Amino acid sequence: MKLSVTACLLSLFLLPAFVSQAQDASELIKKVKDKLAIVSDYQAEGVMKTDVSFMKVPESKVTIYYKKPDKFKIKKQDGISIVPKGGGNINLAALFEGNNYTAVSAGKGTVNDAAVAIVKLLPLDEKSDVVVSTLYIDEKDALVKKAIITTRENGTYEMEMQYGKYANRGLPDVITFLFATKDYKLPKGLAFDYDAGGQQSKTTTGAANQKGKIQITYNSYSINKGLANDLFK
Repeated sequence: MKLSVTACLLSLFLLPAFVSQAQDASELIKKVKDKLAIVSDYQAEGVMKTDVSFMKVPESKVTIYYKKPDKFKIKKQDGISIVPKGGGNINLAALFEGNNYTAVSAGKGTVNDAAVAIVKLLPLDEKSDVVVSTLYIDEKDALVKKAIITTRENGTYEMEMQYGKYANRGLPDVITFLFATKDYKLPKGLAFDYDAGGQQSKTTTGAANQKGKIQITYNSYSINKGLANDLFK
């Protein structure tokens, strides 16, 4: 009986703390979402670099197109268009669409020696490909500095964002995708054509746990000019 009373009292003391953390996480996510909502569409010019041991991909100038909620397209300088599937895994704004998630505080941390709050987004849809998204957020500027996304079909990958003159709209100057090279699968939304540079090495199993990296440096943005849907076909 004493144990039950103690447990009840402990719950009464801890419950407000849990509620407060949940509210703080939701409020922070709202600030991030509100900033990203400023951008309805954009066209950006940039450079894409690929660093994967089994792929031979030259650095390429690219034009990137985005339109709410999840339309996304990359056009390389050679005219080849890349229309990734699962745009929500590339565009942070799409990750927050529909409020179909629960935000849970996961404490504090650092990204590149800068203090951040850690928030986990848990999808409410049981059929969602995304299992959990862990966001590392600059609380002062409401900017996601890093995201670790775990999916059902494509494992776990990371996105790291660096911001500059477009930070007030939540748009990065540099975005870097990091993923495991196991099974030679890129993250969902980045599985586009590449030149494998001839026959793949027979020793690739030794590199199965290595990290691959794709980095896009944005040189300029043209924002909210009204992109046509036909552009993304």
